[in-house]
This record gives sequence, structure tokens and C-alpha cells, in this order.
Amino acid sequence: MSEVTAMMAGIVVDILVKVGDDVNDGQDVVILESMKMQLPVHSTGAGKVAEIKVGTGDFVNEGDSLISLS
Repeated sequence: MSEVTAMMAGIVVDILVKVGDDVNDGQDVVILESMKMQLPVHSTGAGKVAEIKVGTGDFVNEGDSLISLS
């Protein structure tokens, strides 16, 4: 199982996948807002979304796990 993590602190403004979706390496899966900029978070590998650990509006810190892939 691999984890998609936040590359910087910010607020989750959109989740682009749902549990059960297949994702490709490098695919955008979450949009974070930080310093008034919207930044896509990319999948770090291919797999199936096993768990979404955040919700829209959540504040996350750098390194926090956002999505688990199986």
C-alpha cells in the first residue's frame, strides 16, 4: 500500500477521486490551496484508491497522508 502525501501545508479544496477509483502514476488526486494558490497533488504511483483520509475544507500539514492506494 502506498500513500499520497501533502507536499506543503494548505487547505483541501477538492478531491478528484473516490474510493475504488484506479489512478495512474502522476495523476492529480487532490487540490490544495496554499498562499492563495491552488496546487494539484499528484499520485506517487499507480493503484486503486483504498482510503481517502481527508475531506474538503480540512487543513493539512506538509507530509500528512491524504490518500491510501492499494
